Amino acid sequence: MEKTRELLKLTVDESRFVSQFMVPPHRANLESSFYEEFGIRGVRVDRVDPGLITMTFKVPARLIDRNGYLSSGAIATLVDELGFALMFVEGGAMDVSVDMSISYLSNAKVEDELEITSKLLGQKGSYYGTLVILKNKATGEIVAEGRHSLFKKPTSKL
Repeated sequence: MEKTRELLKLTVDESRFVSQFMVPPHRANLESSFYEEFGIRGVRVDRVDPGLITMTFKVPARLIDRNGYLSSGAIATLVDELGFALMFVEGGAMDVSVDMSISYLSNAKVEDELEITSKLLGQKGSYYGTLVILKNKATGEIVAEGRHSLFKKPTSKL
């Protein structure tokens, strides 16, 4: 443990640099976070219909795992963000993920082009269900299928 502590110890210059580093707080619903920007940058929207969005995404090197495939965390981010996109209303209340279930069926490599479909399955009150499918455009193989449940805070009637 002592060896680890010693390796992580900052020099005086590093400490001075870190103490000057300012990270402004994230303003939810007003700007994208680093997490959102990093995970979904490059998604191209091809078609938008009520309850359905189709997109294209070329797998970037920044989202590859150590085996050279699109990482499971990146897939989960895409399911989360693109399932949420179906219910996004500018200036509206923030939706909360209740449950996500993802089936990882095949792999995607860097530069593979994916076709992503985000579909609204249904709604009961303020509870919504979405389905996000990531498919390799060249092979037709389904890379992943995710079901995402969200709760949307009702808007005030005042």
